[in-house]
Amino acid sequence: MNKYESVIIVNPNVDEVGIKALEDKFTGLINENGKVESVENMGKRKLAYEIKKFNEATYMLFNFEAKPDSITELERVYRITDDIIKFIVVKK
Repeated sequence: MNKYESVIIVNPNVDEVGIKALEDKFTGLINENGKVESVENMGKRKLAYEIKKFNEATYMLFNFEAKPDSITELERVYRITDDIIKFIVVKK
């Protein structure tokens, strides 16, 4: 298993309950084929440039271990989740 880091940028209109639900959803998905080491809610931040008509958004950082083939599924779920406006997954 490889170590990965993933940052997701969440729609700023999502409340704390919604943020927690997203965290639980992705933690569960990662734990199916790997192990989450840490999750950090970095809070609302101003974006460097406008993304989908938003000037600020909530950032979340996931550090985890997973099998390389499970990253494709994680990215697919990121894409179809409406509350996520941007994401990136990087191998450490």
